[in-house]
Amino acid sequence: MADTAAELNTSFRFPLWAVLQSCAPLSALKVSMHITGGNALALLYLIPRRLSADYDQHPTMSSSAQDPIPRIDIGRTFGALFIGVTFAAVLFGLSSVQVFVYFQTHKGSGTTFYKLAVIFLWILDALHLSLIVHCVYYYLVINYTNVGALTEIVWSFKLQIIIDVLIIYGVHMLYVYRIWIISKGRSRSFPIVAGAIVLSGSGVAIVLIWALYRCRVFSDLIKIEWSTYMALGAITFADVVIASSLCYLLATSRTGFSSTDSLITKLMVYVINTGSLTSICSMIAMITCAVMPNNFIFLAVEFLVAKLYVNSFLALLNARYYGQVNTDSDNSYAFHHRHEVYRPELHAGTSQEEELQASRNDRFQHPDDEVIHLSRSVKVGAGSCVI
Repeated sequence: MADTAAELNTSFRFPLWAVLQSCAPLSALKVSMHITGGNALALLYLIPRRLSADYDQHPTMSSSAQDPIPRIDIGRTFGALFIGVTFAAVLFGLSSVQVFVYFQTHKGSGTTFYKLAVIFLWILDALHLSLIVHCVYYYLVINYTNVGALTEIVWSFKLQIIIDVLIIYGVHMLYVYRIWIISKGRSRSFPIVAGAIVLSGSGVAIVLIWALYRCRVFSDLIKIEWSTYMALGAITFADVVIASSLCYLLATSRTGFSSTDSLITKLMVYVINTGSLTSICSMIAMITCAVMPNNFIFLAVEFLVAKLYVNSFLALLNARYYGQVNTDSDNSYAFHHRHEVYRPELHAGTSQEEELQASRNDRFQHPDDEVIHLSRSVKVGAGSCVI
């Protein structure tokens, strides 16, 4: 029995005393450090009662000490990031479909500048998606319940901003190149002004990246809100300038022929819709950052900006081929429903229409594809038009 008491004395001496120091004042429990035999068993009965009394007196303090995670609003922070990644994955799927359509409609054109640009954008888009997926996985899976890690900015979050900037300003430069080609034979002021605005905006984006890489925790993002506003504002302004320039050049290139003018109108609609979509998304990110700076909703919206730029550019590349298919279908339908009686004046009009259609098809099958050659002249009968 003495040996058993000695073992109890040794095993319960420090642990129980440490428990008592953490859960109750020493004056409230007159307990000696040397606990032996039955006294140890009595104390084991006393400790749960004391802990229960302390919890009844301070339930909030005890709960917060035991479970600090409810202090973080997971829904508006990392939950918002999760939703943003989900929508970003959907947009990446749409861009992949558009890339497939683009290469299917350009099988025989060989290797062109725009094919390389499409491949480059798709690779950057896939890399951006993988980085934001890793970011959310790092916080919600790897560091689940690790509050210290949830406040730190992971490396993939910083790197995805760089990919984001490369995608956005890469698409802007491709738009500027299209403006340069369309303005051939006319004033070059539009592409020069648009290019200068895009380059200045890229400088603002570099400042944003520099400021972001100096941040270690998410609370530091509030200190660099000014860089976020500047970058998103520059992107929105560049969208407006590019869309306006493209629409003006297309609107002043009407030929008077219904088929060509219809195609130009469709291109203008695509330019306006895609430009408005990216601009609205950037403005929403700015507004949510200003109104709700303490959550991650604006970051979730920013995840979608790069995806929308890739989809908008691919939609513009594929737009006129969809329009061409519809136009060819309409012309085929009209041809099969014509009257069979031969009329010389109608035959002459038909020949002119077929000549114009063949000329337009040649233009769409240009090896570099991708630009409407507005300066090309097509003579029809005694008159001529520029398309």
